Amino acid sequence: MDLAQQHHAAGRLPQAEAIYRQILQIDPNQPAILNHLGVITRHLGKPETAVELFTKALAIDPAFAEAHINLGTAFKHLGKLDEAVASYRKALAIKPDIAETHYNLGTTFKALGKLDEAVAGYRKALAIKPGFLEAHINLGNLFRDLGNLDEAVASYRKALVLKPDYAEVHVNLGNAIKDLGKLDEAMVSYRKALAIKPDYAEAQNNLGAAFEEQRKLNDAAVCYRKALAINPDFAEAHVNLGNVFKDLGKLDEAMACYRKALANKPAYAEVQINLGNVFRDLGELDQAMACYRKALAIDPDCAEAHSNLAFAAQYDVDVSLEKLNDLHAEWDRRYAIPLNIALQDYDNDPNPDRTMRVGFVSSNFGRHPVGYFIVNLLEHRRVGTIETVCYSDRDPDDLTERLMALSDEWTDVRGISDEALCRRIRSDRIDILVDLSGHTAGNRLLVIARRPAPLQVKWVGYAGSVGLSAIDYLIADSWHVPEGTEGHYLEKVIRLPDGYVSYEPPDYAAEVGPLPYERNGFITFGSFNNPAKINDDVLIAWAEILMAVPNARLILKYGNMDAEGNRRRILEKFSAHGIDSARVILEGRSPHPELLARYNDVDISLDTFPYTGGLTTCEALWMGVPTITKPGETFASRHSLSHLTNAGVAELVAHDLPDYRSRAVELASDISRLTDLRIGLRERTALSPLCDGEKFAADFTFAMRRIWHEWC
Repeated sequence: MDLAQQHHAAGRLPQAEAIYRQILQIDPNQPAILNHLGVITRHLGKPETAVELFTKALAIDPAFAEAHINLGTAFKHLGKLDEAVASYRKALAIKPDIAETHYNLGTTFKALGKLDEAVAGYRKALAIKPGFLEAHINLGNLFRDLGNLDEAVASYRKALVLKPDYAEVHVNLGNAIKDLGKLDEAMVSYRKALAIKPDYAEAQNNLGAAFEEQRKLNDAAVCYRKALAINPDFAEAHVNLGNVFKDLGKLDEAMACYRKALANKPAYAEVQINLGNVFRDLGELDQAMACYRKALAIDPDCAEAHSNLAFAAQYDVDVSLEKLNDLHAEWDRRYAIPLNIALQDYDNDPNPDRTMRVGFVSSNFGRHPVGYFIVNLLEHRRVGTIETVCYSDRDPDDLTERLMALSDEWTDVRGISDEALCRRIRSDRIDILVDLSGHTAGNRLLVIARRPAPLQVKWVGYAGSVGLSAIDYLIADSWHVPEGTEGHYLEKVIRLPDGYVSYEPPDYAAEVGPLPYERNGFITFGSFNNPAKINDDVLIAWAEILMAVPNARLILKYGNMDAEGNRRRILEKFSAHGIDSARVILEGRSPHPELLARYNDVDISLDTFPYTGGLTTCEALWMGVPTITKPGETFASRHSLSHLTNAGVAELVAHDLPDYRSRAVELASDISRLTDLRIGLRERTALSPLCDGEKFAADFTFAMRRIWHEWC
């Protein structure tokens, strides 16, 4: 026995195993020997044999606590977690004061997803053994998973009191502090980790992520490069560096980083999504959708990839409402319906005439179309009719601050889990919850799927239906959803009497200048739409218009429009149709006031199709620039139709593609008409329903009151 234990302690497991088996040949009823042999066989990668040996030991001595513990660990290695829990509990019934057993029970409960029981296990371990380092660390990790960030920070700090030079815990502490939004403090922790362990690639990566959140992109890039110098195969650092390049508009460099990440980690769904987003920004829709499908093949449960696929389909020239409905229905089936428990126990007061509490969920409360379209509603709603509660999931900007001041209640939900946000909305007793994101980035559709409010509505932020069975109504107008087409939408359609949005132009918009033709002597067309909307059919139509209008120029302006991939794709298409590249000006991102001022160099705006301009068309109208549009079947294809009609210039709406081309060419030849439009379009738009915020707020409130009456 002494010799076997010496071999065991020295790690000479085969020798120890042989002697233990010799002892059992002499006396097979030795529980201690069976237990030692079970431990060795488990370490040698034979957990099934270990289970048999521990079970034999316990058959001889049922009160053998150590054997119960070891049996639990063997079960855990086999993935039999419920059996492991049972074994640990039997051990604790015999010896309740073994801290390690409580710890093991906690880790097993965590693996089972029973997080509250896991917390209890770690706490009991620490009550017995306050200096249990691993228990403090795991409790901190668990609190972070639960969103209890202050408690996570406290646990990590206790661990660091025990071991101040534990670099990994400094990183964990930094992560929890970063989740609290305290970026400077988080960076202190990451730097402490690097002082202890200079070659700690993960710490460099996390420091870069903190710089990125502060929008210090160059500093972030330096950190990511240092992480990759330490570990060239660090896929996450390649991804993060790619994200920085994407934010800087360097799409080719971003794509190269994502491809390196995939070379190191081929089954990386997030990278396929990011790569797809770059292709979408470059107008390469087929390749973008192929990436999203690859992400789904890697991870069929990736709701984000499926959302991106549905969103990208809105840009497809072959898109139809039927195709969109199929994509949306599949998303609903996979991700939403399992969460839709159709709660009937809402305790909202069913008084039809009381003040309604209307909640809005969005990651775009700021300088974004959502921000521009909701401001009039918040500004002009009548006190006592509705209370507005905004759940914001974005970094604030100056418009965010204004929206915050206009809202009755404001909740920053960044970093809050879907489950926690659902509980918050229910506790806020929201009567009508309005989704303002749909399948766009940062959406919280998995919150909407849980039905935290008795009535749920889709409004702006995504073109048309989301396709969730948990959403009851879709806010539209008679131009977006004409009479007789309601059957194409899962939601019940609410048509507002004018447009389905109201536009408030920014006060920094430049004054409308004179018609550019007067100083240039030639017509300048323009389109300030997303490159993803500019497909081959659009480019061919524009080339034919430029061919028919001698000396005309075309200004295309948007973030990433000047990226090499976009320049190559767009200019090659024009060249193939006989248009000199000198006639096409491609411009990238600029501050919003400068973008609006650039309209003073455009005579006529050419809309995209099938995804037409929304806010873009409103801005062109405000800057005195008429927009020629060609609506189609889908909601996204009818934005400009609604805005132009409400602004009183329905004559700019074409019936089909030949009509689109001819209207653009005819208007380009009618300088008198262009001059009149230039002079009067801003005033006409300002006096139209499109900018009548007071009426829009009243119409929106009336629609909400009507569905609230029905629910009551």
